Amino acid sequence: MSEELTKDMSNGPSFEERVFARFDAVDARFDAVDARLENLETQAERRALETKPIWERALAEIVEVRESIANVERKIDVLSRDIVQVRADQTRVENRIDKLESSPSS
Repeated sequence: MSEELTKDMSNGPSFEERVFARFDAVDARFDAVDARLENLETQAERRALETKPIWERALAEIVEVRESIANVERKIDVLSRDIVQVRADQTRVENRIDKLESSPSS
């Protein structure tokens, strides 16, 4: 076994200096991470502002389509009623024609 159990560290920086250097390095890394996160947040906010007009236009178009669909539904309802009325009138006319054709001629 070696007689020298501990190294002579008097040549380099003291323990405290090395610890503080490590803390400074960790602090610098945290600062870098914070800066990157702030950059990402700024980019996300910018993208949100850039896409906001697109979403507003899309929502306006959706509302317009819904109104158009409601208008078409009303028109189909009116058309359906008209067709039913025409069919009812046609049935009445056909019944009258059948009665006239089936009555004995004089």
